[in-house]
Amino acid sequence: MTDGAGQTEEHRVTGENLVARVKELVHQGNIRRIIVKNDQGQAIFEIPLTMGVVGAVLLPVWVALGSIAALAAHFTLSVERQA
Repeated sequence: MTDGAGQTEEHRVTGENLVARVKELVHQGNIRRIIVKNDQGQAIFEIPLTMGVVGAVLLPVWVALGSIAALAAHFTLSVERQA
């Protein structure tokens, strides 16, 4: 899917792989925003990313994602990339 703000793609992940997959996406460096959705498609967590975001700033995000991962077996990551 393409819109004026960039490209959006979705990834299905299991709860146990949620944090690892989000970290992998963040390290790619061209991500604008990541939205974690449950099986019903409802957004349960949104991570806005900017050029200046570094690992120490994201520590609370990793903790929150770890807690969310325990809630369900599968999630969908909606990833908005910069154009």
